[in-house]
Amino acid sequence: MSALQNFPRITPFLWFDSNAEEAVEFYLTVFKNSRRLDAPKQPENGKAPAKVLTVAFELDGQTFTALNGGPMFKFTEAVSFVVRCDSQQEVDEYWAKLTAAGGMESQCGWLKDKFGLSWQIVPTQLPDLIRHPKALQAMMKMKKIDLAELERAAQSS
Repeated sequence: MSALQNFPRITPFLWFDSNAEEAVEFYLTVFKNSRRLDAPKQPENGKAPAKVLTVAFELDGQTFTALNGGPMFKFTEAVSFVVRCDSQQEVDEYWAKLTAAGGMESQCGWLKDKFGLSWQIVPTQLPDLIRHPKALQAMMKMKKIDLAELERAAQSS
């Protein structure tokens, strides 16, 4: 039986240069209920030792595959992952972990982690709050989302 038979029909496939295992280990520390699923080693070719080509892993129930594909392709903001947060504390925790050790803050709850992958760290209330023009304006000035500030802005609309 193929290992893919146990995967969801659609699985994000992430291209890394040669640090897929390092990235997976990092993501496993960021997200609760996460685990490494599979990392088959490619057979030795007589010149180089066996190495991992792909790593299957799960982050809070979402299956991913990481590939050691080489330097040809890099991540861009054209693809990002949304992390739904139930509180400001969760926003703060994910933001701190994902920007640690070389991550970069962006605008409106977006960031890039140290591997260049884009994330949106979003409180569940955000869609309702930014229906208010003043809250939307406030969010446009933020990097990390400040829920209390958005709530104040929404109430003043």
